[in-house]
Amino acid sequence: MAQPIGRHFLHVPGPTNVPDRVLRAMSAPTIDHRGPEFAALAAEVLAGLRPLFGTTGPVVVHPSSGTGAWEAALVNTLSPGDRVLAFETGHFAALWREMAEKLGLRVDFVPGDWRHGIDPEVVRERLAADPDGEIRAVCAVHNETSTGVTSRIAEVRRALDAVGHPALLLVDTISSLGSVDYRHDEWGVDVTIACSQKGLMLPPGLGFNAISAKALRATESARLPRSYWDWRPQLAANERGFFPSTPATNLLFGLREALVMLDEEGLPAVFRRHLRHAAATRAAVRGWGLEVLCLDEREHSPVLTAVLLPDGHDADEFRRVVLERCNTSLGAGLGKLAGRVFRIGHLGHLNDVGLAAALSGVQLGLAAAGVPFDERGITAALAELGEA
Repeated sequence: MAQPIGRHFLHVPGPTNVPDRVLRAMSAPTIDHRGPEFAALAAEVLAGLRPLFGTTGPVVVHPSSGTGAWEAALVNTLSPGDRVLAFETGHFAALWREMAEKLGLRVDFVPGDWRHGIDPEVVRERLAADPDGEIRAVCAVHNETSTGVTSRIAEVRRALDAVGHPALLLVDTISSLGSVDYRHDEWGVDVTIACSQKGLMLPPGLGFNAISAKALRATESARLPRSYWDWRPQLAANERGFFPSTPATNLLFGLREALVMLDEEGLPAVFRRHLRHAAATRAAVRGWGLEVLCLDEREHSPVLTAVLLPDGHDADEFRRVVLERCNTSLGAGLGKLAGRVFRIGHLGHLNDVGLAAALSGVQLGLAAAGVPFDERGITAALAELGEA
């Protein structure tokens, strides 16, 4: 690959671009994580996270990836042999299932085609068939990063309520938090799982759990082994502005700045911006004559669009051409979508011109890779952006 000229366009669905303001905030000198300055920082950040999740309850911050936050959600609420209900909405839902099984949980895994989200009616049917309440938790991925499909969590909650089932609702918002409207309290979610490197515009390194009162009660009887992931010492230390183990101090400086940026724009405006960029991207894809992977108009992801290439064209080879020709990174197809799909990330710190540049790179790449397409894709995207 020749030495690239100009800026790199990062349009994978995370880690996303880190704004200059956040980078500068993280470059602050490291402070004593047992001192009063850090206690004030921690208190500010922990309080600032609550509106983002849509909760008045506690949010635990782990020095971890989102995968660590998955594990924390399971081990703090469940016991060996417990049954959980999960749904095959994509690659990451399948990985969550694998983790649960490794931890000794029994997973009722509802198969899916990776082109639709969770069917709330199936949730209702499965739970109605469990009158004794053996299913202890429902595990749902809000935005499946591998497919560009967003499940309707409010409807999943209504399905639980319709049959009066006592299962906990655990929701992965790893690629949606801070970019997609989400309401932990209003939707009756018990544990929300998130991380730092997507809508929060930070590098990887922070995992989050927003915790309901019901989930906190479940910790008292949960018997899965836990030490590092245990919420109880975390919550006790957080009350004083500290952490039981060494926190990711400089990432917390960056998190504080990211929360300020989201507040300045206003979360409703942030959500509208992501919806606009998603609509413009889909307009481009359809204008090119290509196929969006998600099949349900109600479930299109605001943060990424997965695109199917025609038979006979390798999506990974196409991505290589786009990277070399246009210095633009696109997301790979994962799991059974490998080689068939590429993903355009349009989340985090992004404006209209940045998106238009990325879509131009895709169009140039389609031509260079010999993929048949209609040149009106970019025109369709710009028209969508111009109408907003």
